[in-house]
Amino acid sequence: MPVPVRPVRRLSGWVPLLIAAVLIGADQWLKLWARTHLTYGDPALPFIPGLLGFQLTYNTGAAWSLLAGATVPLAVLRLLVGLGILVYLFVRPQPRFFAVVLGLIAAGAIGNTIDGLRFGRVTDMLTSPALSAVTRTLRAGEFPIFNIADSCVVLGTLLLIVLSLLPDRRKQAE
Repeated sequence: MPVPVRPVRRLSGWVPLLIAAVLIGADQWLKLWARTHLTYGDPALPFIPGLLGFQLTYNTGAAWSLLAGATVPLAVLRLLVGLGILVYLFVRPQPRFFAVVLGLIAAGAIGNTIDGLRFGRVTDMLTSPALSAVTRTLRAGEFPIFNIADSCVVLGTLLLIVLSLLPDRRKQAE
């Protein structure tokens, strides 16, 4: 007996836009706070001891300072990716979880684009002693200082990988 297939519930294109707008706003607010309340070169200021702290730094490249100095080309690429994802989600509504995941990635791309185009560098301020302990154990040095936009891209990408590994329920029902 075939298993009944539930219809895929799609998320209106406005919801990922709203999610991205909120995350971009939070990212920009925290970056502004960091630039006005932290001093470049100062040691990390613990927020949640052993887990999370604040330390102002700047990045002219991508993750782990890859492509350092390529700020404008990276900003343009990030903008195209972020806006492309949001336009796609608006024009072609996707299943809820997939839409939220893509909204996270778009928010991260656009959040760092704003810094790259406005300042010629991306403001980073979040440190994680716990993540640094892991990377030091792996002999990879300190975990990079990051921001909310970076977190959105990494979390969204990890969730996208997990989503791609999950079996497709529609195929199972056939």
